[in-house]
Amino acid sequence: MSDEMAEHARKAGIAESLAKVRERIERACVNAGRSSGEVGLSAVTKTFPASDAALLADLGVTDLAENRDQEAAPKVREFHRLRPRSRVRWHMVGQLQRNKARSVVRWADVVESVDSRRLVEALQRAVGGALESGERSEPLDALLQVNLEQRTDRGGCAPEEVPELAEMITRMCEIRLCGVMAVAPLNEDPDVAFATLSGISERLRRDFSEAREVSAGMSSDLESAIAHGSTRVRVGTALLGGRPLVSP
Repeated sequence: MSDEMAEHARKAGIAESLAKVRERIERACVNAGRSSGEVGLSAVTKTFPASDAALLADLGVTDLAENRDQEAAPKVREFHRLRPRSRVRWHMVGQLQRNKARSVVRWADVVESVDSRRLVEALQRAVGGALESGERSEPLDALLQVNLEQRTDRGGCAPEEVPELAEMITRMCEIRLCGVMAVAPLNEDPDVAFATLSGISERLRRDFSEAREVSAGMSSDLESAIAHGSTRVRVGTALLGGRPLVSP
């Protein structure tokens, strides 16, 4: 099969998967009494090539997500080489170490995994430097990742830490507070987790009206997340297929 034929077949496969995901979102919104326009879709392209990201953009996907800076930084550069006129928003959705802040703010429009004061401070410095050097033209949009379980290896701040971090961000001109993000605990009822996140988001919006985003729900549980008020789902496997094995 020629490269052109392979690309055409891959695009057709992604288009079919994308239609099914959008149907699921539409159906979930109908069941929740919501408009599908209230729920955005981020395609998680981690472990997949820049060519797949380019095909998603061709199909109208405007938000792409990555979870590792070392993979994302070169992929974003390659994406812009492949689609120099395409305008997509790149989301960092994985745990972020402070020493990666300078690199991440040079490709990410949104960081959804803000979970500590020290990370906020690192991002503030990094964004300030990138704005000054011309490597960014806009402040960084930020979501507070909330840990909904006892495990600490999956990232996120404790629910009681959310107001303090939100207050800290709103005092900065380099970062814009946009809302909250969470991952449902493994092997537990996602409805319980997303109901908890909904309550956290509602309380946050009382004091910070700009924090409207609720990023929750993935391939396996997006219906539950939408039922509990998610405004953005992060979908990878249902769009691009099973992920190839990668080294840690």
